[in-house]
Amino acid sequence: MNKTSIYTTRKLEKTVNEFISENEQNKNEYLGEWTATLFYVSHKKCWLIINKLTKYLLILADVKKSDLKNISKKFKETFYAQLIYDGIVIEYELIEKIIGEIKLLETNNDRSTNGSLNNCLLYLDDWKYEFGDFKNMPFRDLNNRLNSSPNKMLNWLYPKEKMDELIKAYAQHRI
Repeated sequence: MNKTSIYTTRKLEKTVNEFISENEQNKNEYLGEWTATLFYVSHKKCWLIINKLTKYLLILADVKKSDLKNISKKFKETFYAQLIYDGIVIEYELIEKIIGEIKLLETNNDRSTNGSLNNCLLYLDDWKYEFGDFKNMPFRDLNNRLNSSPNKMLNWLYPKEKMDELIKAYAQHRI
């Protein structure tokens, strides 16, 4: 079974400390590693997660402590819904196979990835001001906007294009 590592920033690590796993060097062979940070909208905890290979972003909105026991399910369902919203056609079963089990890990201090997250948090701060309350935030749409911005580290490709390429490669590999 695949395992997907999500490194946490120090800020997030403090709130999920009891759910941090030992780093067993279980790198997901298809999508690689992810990094997550914490931000708040109307006092609700939200996670911004970035895929290191594709710079694809995912927002987990209103993550409660009770969600952490089933973080794999919450991640996969949100990831699947965002892929569909971004126009990436895939079966949910394939996402389950690709992602497998989520392992939260303590920070790896990846400055490049953390810098990308911090840049995206600036957009989210603007959108919090624009949309106001949590219930007014169109998270899928905002997430789509982040994934539809050309990325210098990807030679100006869009993160959703890179994610689509990786998923299609995985699907072809499985046939």
